[in-house]
Amino acid sequence: MKAVFIAYNQAHDEAVKVAMEKLFIKGFTMWQQVTGEGSKNGEPHLGSHAWPTLNSALISFMEDDEAKKLKAELEELDSLKERLGLRIFTWSIDN
Repeated sequence: MKAVFIAYNQAHDEAVKVAMEKLFIKGFTMWQQVTGEGSKNGEPHLGSHAWPTLNSALISFMEDDEAKKLKAELEELDSLKERLGLRIFTWSIDN
């Protein structure tokens, strides 16, 4: 089983939900209006006057094969709009 944590620009909200629905992944916890600054290219998402955009973050627990498929879907989405920012982190967990 995997824990999947996704941090992404709020512009990706709908696309992330669609990817999860496409793979029939239902259980998750989501945080909206999350601030942050990535370690790669892109702009900070701080919700401020200078950096007005914000992120969302989501965590879900799923089977290994589901996590692999979701990661592939979201990496493809990120490659289309790299400057928006989307990061996926997975780690193994006990049931």
